[in-house]
Amino acid sequence: MGSFSPRPFDTGFRPRINGPRLSIGFLLTKRFTLCAFANFVDVLRLAADEGDRSRHILCDWKIVSDSSASIPSSSGVSVQPNERFGDPTRFDYLVVIGGLIDEIDDFGNEYIDYLRQAARAGVPLIGVCTGAFLLHRAGLLDGYKCCVSWFHHRDFLEQFDGLNPVSDQIFVVDRDRLTCSGGVSSAHLAAHLVERHIGRAQASKSLHIMIIDDPLAADKPQPGLPLSFKTQDPIVLRALMIAQQSIETPLSVADIAGRMNISKRQLERRFQTALDLSPQVAFMDLRLTLARHLLETTDRSITTIAVACGFCDSSHMSRMFRRRFGHSPFETRSSRSAADTAGAGTAGGLEVIAHQNQE
Repeated sequence: MGSFSPRPFDTGFRPRINGPRLSIGFLLTKRFTLCAFANFVDVLRLAADEGDRSRHILCDWKIVSDSSASIPSSSGVSVQPNERFGDPTRFDYLVVIGGLIDEIDDFGNEYIDYLRQAARAGVPLIGVCTGAFLLHRAGLLDGYKCCVSWFHHRDFLEQFDGLNPVSDQIFVVDRDRLTCSGGVSSAHLAAHLVERHIGRAQASKSLHIMIIDDPLAADKPQPGLPLSFKTQDPIVLRALMIAQQSIETPLSVADIAGRMNISKRQLERRFQTALDLSPQVAFMDLRLTLARHLLETTDRSITTIAVACGFCDSSHMSRMFRRRFGHSPFETRSSRSAADTAGAGTAGGLEVIAHQNQE
């Protein structure tokens, strides 16, 4: 698809004189993610009325489509559209709910044309889950930051050369484009809209009824990304996630701090307080932990694993691996059953790296 130049976005909202304060149009892709859609729409439903009576009073929402045919979700449950495409300006936002990565090409030209029409009219667009892929393919994310799930980070890089999607936070608001990673984060994005248009009390109420904590800010780290450290410090979590997502080409501590708009010294202090480790040691441990996992669970060569984990060669990885775990990658590979008993190492073992390795 060709690129598209949107008109400047008016950051102020035009309050409605009559009717709901927030109106949302949903576009569901074939095999869309039901969880992401349900979380988003349930926040609207619970905020729209008193209790959970589901009347469209403060919020209104419709599923719009190019036909009246039901739309299958990735779980096999189908959803019936409410109406055909019409004037997109009757909505405050249009939300594209993405789904299975291998089937998003089935998003028809009528959908793309409708989204472009909405963008020309100044209607803000939202991409949920792989919905961001579709907005970008339509040329509607050029010049915007966008959020994708850590799970689809590499997929996005492979499909869209030269872009650096945000996958270390739950959602991104960039002018008139809003994107989120899907799952529970779609509930927090919906709560963000409810809070902005209706009020914080309604946003919190919706999430509490859904047994979800208070609304999270956009820069809250995405949950679910496997990490070898346990901490609740959001700055440390984001830094660890950025480091994990760039393992093949490791970033310096200064680069990661710069990406997070904080100083290198600030990041070092947060790591010391949260983990009693330096960022360098923690980032190295991420790489070594992944290397051990690949040695134990795959048949990839030690050289291939070294490259995949950001080491210049297998010798470099072997030296650091032995310091960290007390045995070589070859010993791990040849005796997988003994890997667990070899132990994951201790903070003392990590500190050896801190003193011996500045590579």
